[in-house]
Amino acid sequence: MRPNKPDSYTTVHSPDPTSVGFVTPQTARFDTPIKLRSGAVLDRYELVYETYGQLNADKNNAVLICHALSGNHHVAGFHSEHDKRPGWWDTMIGPGKPIDTNRFFVIGLNNLGGCHGSTGPSSLNPATGQPYGAHFPLVTVDDWVETQARLADQLGIQQFAAVVGGSLGGMQALQWSITYPERIRHALVIAAAPKLTAQNIAFNDVARQAILTDPDFHGGDYYAHEVVPKRGLRLARMLGHITYLSDDVMGSKFGRMLRAGAFQYGYDVEFEIESYLRYQGDKFAESFDANTYLLMTKALDYFDPTHHHNEGSLAQALQSVKAGFLIVSFTTDWRFAPERSREIVKALLDNERDVTYAEITSSHGHDAFLMVDPYYHDLVRAYMQRIDLGDVA
Repeated sequence: MRPNKPDSYTTVHSPDPTSVGFVTPQTARFDTPIKLRSGAVLDRYELVYETYGQLNADKNNAVLICHALSGNHHVAGFHSEHDKRPGWWDTMIGPGKPIDTNRFFVIGLNNLGGCHGSTGPSSLNPATGQPYGAHFPLVTVDDWVETQARLADQLGIQQFAAVVGGSLGGMQALQWSITYPERIRHALVIAAAPKLTAQNIAFNDVARQAILTDPDFHGGDYYAHEVVPKRGLRLARMLGHITYLSDDVMGSKFGRMLRAGAFQYGYDVEFEIESYLRYQGDKFAESFDANTYLLMTKALDYFDPTHHHNEGSLAQALQSVKAGFLIVSFTTDWRFAPERSREIVKALLDNERDVTYAEITSSHGHDAFLMVDPYYHDLVRAYMQRIDLGDVA
């Protein structure tokens, strides 16, 4: 059965010449079943996405943006004049920006299993009429790449000029080059790693345990109880946020500053860093689904391109890639340290592939890939400008 065509949409341009303006999310519906890596089958599903710029006549200027753990389809621009903030990577994408929408047709989507419109645990299961909850299957980076390829098919895009992502998004870009080597000309893998270390898996498990042991979790079926495991999700986000920042940033922003100027000798908020983390945790717990958080962290844990190769060699796993690569790391990123990016670089060079590597000096830790940094942005801009839209592989 052929998938349904995506909903129609309009883009309204704002007065800001560097913004993509006001955008409306679109929904792509798929009625062709998909078999996931876990063996589970989804008979139908939906993906919510946004587009920026125009697809050219040859359909060879498309760029896919893959989101990280807590990201979504709203990458750039505004949904309405009431939005307080633009999309999560608005500094990177727009007219004249590093990923220039005057030149490229950019797509951002909410991955399968997400909680911002795409089919996920909080969606209604057509078989029961109730939210999937704990019955929604686990998904992997491989599954996401397959669903992204199906979306590209709907849009008539046979090959991406580039697939771009930071952190978990960078892992998806890397997997694209492996799964569909003929459908991607360039991969931008930013602040990522070829697989998680044991320490990173440990962080993820502690975060999951905070959610799983919340009394309001109810085995993942908290929707039926009309509650949200906010305490667990709040703790999970607080822990994760610590790993996204560097010690330098924490020290410069908060140090050991006290809110009241003196010790209170209690367990309430005293230090400014405590106040900041609790604020971040509370804000996240209000907007993100706990089951989706569990799924996303598991997808991170499972990602390992060498898993399907007997020798466990990254070079072997990347043997079939054809894309050119830009690999970027940041000096204070201790979650995905620069040496992890250099592992990818070495494996690509071992296969004599075209790769550019940059290690950016930054004090922002893992979150540096989201920050405005002139050298970093100029690097991405220069790389994107050299993509030849007339040279289709």
